[in-house]
Amino acid sequence: MAYAIIRTGGKQFRVSPGDVVRIPSIAEKNAGDSVEFEVLTTGDDSGIRIGSPTVAGASVTGTVVKHGRAPKIIVFKFKKRKGFKKTKGHRQGFTEVKIESVA
Repeated sequence: MAYAIIRTGGKQFRVSPGDVVRIPSIAEKNAGDSVEFEVLTTGDDSGIRIGSPTVAGASVTGTVVKHGRAPKIIVFKFKKRKGFKKTKGHRQGFTEVKIESVA
């Protein structure tokens, strides 16, 4: 089974064909668009190939499924004995991508 380690949005993901991965938002792509990723490492039954920094000739393509936002997290800051309290919410945006091929 072929797999690859890709880099997008400052993070690394291990993907295989058919996987659906939530990656940091890609604003310029719409649902149904194709997207290609940098490949750092590939592996299959014959062994692994490690790039420096990327593997030459390797490519991972995927299709954008949807855009969305993760559940809200609460950021609460306070300083004891000072009467300081601050509450803030945050929702991180994501793009869901279906991996079509690892070549």
